[in-house]
Amino acid sequence: MRLSRVVPGVLAVGVVGAGAAFVVGMRNKSPWLQDRIRAFSKQFASEALKTAGNEGAANGVVIHVGRRSGREYATPVTPLPTADGFVINLPYTSKVDWVQNVLAANSATIVHDGVDHRVTDPRVVPYAEVASMLPKSAGVVRAVFDIQEFLRVTTVD
Repeated sequence: MRLSRVVPGVLAVGVVGAGAAFVVGMRNKSPWLQDRIRAFSKQFASEALKTAGNEGAANGVVIHVGRRSGREYATPVTPLPTADGFVINLPYTSKVDWVQNVLAANSATIVHDGVDHRVTDPRVVPYAEVASMLPKSAGVVRAVFDIQEFLRVTTVD
């Protein structure tokens, strides 16, 4: 009888502990954790891409060209519309391949809410520069994960 009460508590502590370790690792930009999350994300990107960018979907897609391969890639992101383009938070920093590809090409296509947007002038900016453009929910995510870098792009269309 007692064991049936202890097991759920132990499981709850384990889940809370894992969640706390995840948040601390993301806040500290732990290369070990970020590498594992990126690998996990790549495995499931095709699933995320099935709905990302569709009308009403929270996530969008950045379509970019590899700077070495010349191949076209699609990466799920959460683009936040601004008056002149989009802002995308960079929880893994600006060193990830897709950001480097967009910066090198100086352009990309963002699929958001069912519409393709050609974007240019990509620049990595600090939170202070985009804070007033972000909805409160994005500010909460930024604070929890200590996101310091954002990609800001301008729409061409």
